[in-house]
Amino acid sequence: MPVPIPRQRAIPAAESGQAQVASPRGGTAEEPVKDTSPPGRTPDTAGNTTDKVENHTAHTNLTLLLIEDDPAGSTIVPDMLDQAGKPIRVRTARNLTEAGRLLTDDVHCILLDLALPAPGHSDSEDELAVLKHVLELAPRHAVLALTASGDAERGAEAVRVGAQDYLFRDELDSRLLSRAIRYAVERKRSESAERRLAEGRLRAQENRRLERGLLPTPLLEGSSLRFAARYRPGRSRALLGGDFYDVVRTPDGTVHAMIGDVCGHGPDEAALGVELRIAWRALTLAGLCGDQLLGTLQQVLEHERADDEIFATLCTVDIAPDGRRAGLCLAGHPSPLLARPGKPARLLPYDNNGPALGLLPGARWPRMQVELGAEWSLMLYTDGLIEGHIGQGRERLGQDGMTEMVRRQFAEGLRGEQLLRAAVNEVRELNGGELTDDVAVLLLDRVP
Repeated sequence: MPVPIPRQRAIPAAESGQAQVASPRGGTAEEPVKDTSPPGRTPDTAGNTTDKVENHTAHTNLTLLLIEDDPAGSTIVPDMLDQAGKPIRVRTARNLTEAGRLLTDDVHCILLDLALPAPGHSDSEDELAVLKHVLELAPRHAVLALTASGDAERGAEAVRVGAQDYLFRDELDSRLLSRAIRYAVERKRSESAERRLAEGRLRAQENRRLERGLLPTPLLEGSSLRFAARYRPGRSRALLGGDFYDVVRTPDGTVHAMIGDVCGHGPDEAALGVELRIAWRALTLAGLCGDQLLGTLQQVLEHERADDEIFATLCTVDIAPDGRRAGLCLAGHPSPLLARPGKPARLLPYDNNGPALGLLPGARWPRMQVELGAEWSLMLYTDGLIEGHIGQGRERLGQDGMTEMVRRQFAEGLRGEQLLRAAVNEVRELNGGELTDDVAVLLLDRVP
């Protein structure tokens, strides 16, 4: 709703909108400041020009564009000062075509006479057609509607359509108009900021829903293994990064686990990681494993990546139905960590580590057989967990540091989600803050 406007003294019309007006001290006041500076430049009180800055009301003269066509002569726009005591400049346009030429970036507010005819419209069709035309012409500018005295209903409708406020034509004076202009400019700026904030929140919500839907849902129905995972993307306010993981159980009872990392941290890398994860699941459920599976994934990567420099590391594990042994394939990826009761946690063998996907055409990835035992915990992770720094120096945690950390946490009785949460939090603390790389960790436990 518009701010109530007190009735002020009537200002007579005078030709061209630049006539002299009575000064409170007697005599006549100077004409309103003319805008003779080039677009984007603002004259100061000494006549010099300065570059336009973002905070117009604090650092530059406000500029008003009056769009009005009075057969008896333009309505007098009196001398006006902004909140900082600087004169408000005035430009006058007789029609919308002329207004379009004068509507440069240094115009802050438009004072529009609603009686002005709109192109291609008659008064009977839409009495606010001219306002709607101006709002389309100047979507980023504040607009004040000028209407006949007592026509508050039309003024209120103008505000509902998009104007920041309305004024009565025969009740203008310098104090009222100066205040209305400042109010309209600040209100428009506030509305624009709120709209951008709302649009940003909506995009963020949509992105979160999309990314949440792209995170995997493990398929472990019928398996006795326990599963836990932690995921922290390196991108600010993101839910999905270039790291990816998945776990599925095939009809023969084998549990297949995978974790990978696409080089880079942006949305394109995140999308490629999702494609590789989905392809891995489909190929695994189709019966592929080991070298054949990784070779097919490399073909997917080569076809889907944005350029030839992009590669991905990968670790796959297939755990036998009895849970006591597993096959391991590494494609340039850190080896999993195995912890068993009564024995120190250790890394699985990584001597036969193959190249990352996308680096070498026709590469091979040997499958290693490893013994797990009757009771165990197997942790798969990406390099974001081991590449954080230790304190203020350049030393990184590394695989040895991570192994010692997990050994201690196992000894303290931490398991499952608690273990992963403690591991990620401690790595962050050692780093002295948030990790810059994506972090994905998953844990499989077998308890007889």
